[in-house]
Amino acid sequence: MKLTIYGAARQVTGSMHLLEVGKFKILVDCGLDYEKDRNIQANENFPFDPAEIDVVVLTHAHIDHSGNLPTLIRLGFGGQILCTPPTADLTELLLLDSVSIFMRKAQKGNKRGKGKFNTGAQPLYLQKHVMDTVEQFVTIGFNRPFRINGDVELTFIPVGHLLGAAAAIFKINDDGVEKSIAFTGDIGRKNYPVLDDPQEIPSVDYLVCESTYGGRLHTKDKTVEQALVETIEKACIKEQGRLIIPAFSIGRTQSLVYSLNKIFTSNLLPAVKVFVDSPLATRSTEVFRKYHNLVNKEAQEFYQKRGDEFEFDNLTYVETLKDSRQVSNYFEPCIIISSAGMLDGGRIQDHLFYNIQNYYCTILFIGYCAKGTLGHRLLRGDPIVHIKDRDLAVYATIKQTDVLSAHGDHEDLMNTVKQMDKTKLKNIFLVHGEDTSLQAFADGLEEEGYTVTIPEKGLKYELN
Repeated sequence: MKLTIYGAARQVTGSMHLLEVGKFKILVDCGLDYEKDRNIQANENFPFDPAEIDVVVLTHAHIDHSGNLPTLIRLGFGGQILCTPPTADLTELLLLDSVSIFMRKAQKGNKRGKGKFNTGAQPLYLQKHVMDTVEQFVTIGFNRPFRINGDVELTFIPVGHLLGAAAAIFKINDDGVEKSIAFTGDIGRKNYPVLDDPQEIPSVDYLVCESTYGGRLHTKDKTVEQALVETIEKACIKEQGRLIIPAFSIGRTQSLVYSLNKIFTSNLLPAVKVFVDSPLATRSTEVFRKYHNLVNKEAQEFYQKRGDEFEFDNLTYVETLKDSRQVSNYFEPCIIISSAGMLDGGRIQDHLFYNIQNYYCTILFIGYCAKGTLGHRLLRGDPIVHIKDRDLAVYATIKQTDVLSAHGDHEDLMNTVKQMDKTKLKNIFLVHGEDTSLQAFADGLEEEGYTVTIPEKGLKYELN
């Protein structure tokens, strides 16, 4: 049995891991890498022949785990893509949205190069390739062992983080020797809005574990509602301004809307108009409704007592671009939730363009922003940022909170490992983290006596 980490090695995005059992090749996740010198086209340079991959196992829908699947298929992969039912539905939405983003960037580049040469970045894949991807999905429920072939059995264990997100647990017969390996995907946190707590991952011989928040602890002194109330009260009630919250359309927006629902239906604050300006968020909310049996007990009880947790008075889901532009003309205090969460594209850029120089605007970040993104530049305090072909001074208030982070923190990651049988666990491979996070998590594990490897990209490891 051999393991090669081809993506999210010493970085966060682009998750992609190759597990070889004899001649059988399993690819775990196939995400877009946003850190390849900001050149999205580099994602089609696979370090292996896609046609040689036998099966893909997808841990969850987020684009840094799923976003390169259509490229894999376009270049020759023809096998099954195994995932949970919500992951299949949400991934389809995200991939179609990626196509739209690719096309907009291509058209924008072509306009700039008109009369000279084509400067537009060619789309990495088209809608046809997304539809081909969807046809290759085979869905498996949680905690239901699935035999991939005579030697490999797969079980999905729920890990929170996102609806349908799972750790992939493999039981393997490797030339007569029974072995086991788990890929955590992204681990969620306890008591997160809408989502169930992560389930305990069974003991295995080898673990490939995410490390996003290694060395960092989430805020514990405030609940999600307390942190939101504090920010809304200052931005929208005392200052009579507007609060803009960049949020990923799938997962983060639903948790945020549910939290706002609880705040306003409990009269913790006076009514404030809330706009959700993301068609993708609207469509993905329907998926959350479809799989309502998978949301947590609190959300299900809220539904029984008060109705739909994703609807409340003064909440508007903005559909058309025309309606989106009208939001800028709404001059009463309001909350605008829009995508993308890192600000690199989407309708959020329009809202920033018109509000970044507004002293009565607060921009609240509730998620991770990768290096090189507009969100990262604002968070590090750049006084001038480039938005929609213009350099704009930053007068708006920039804030950040981690209460809605969907990733488990250092303590959660450590507990995930500690739940396993230490005498059985031979090696832990740490991925999906920046260098400081990887090292901090590795140090914590080694202090507890675990064997840890921070793998080099492309290096093949023999799992004896």
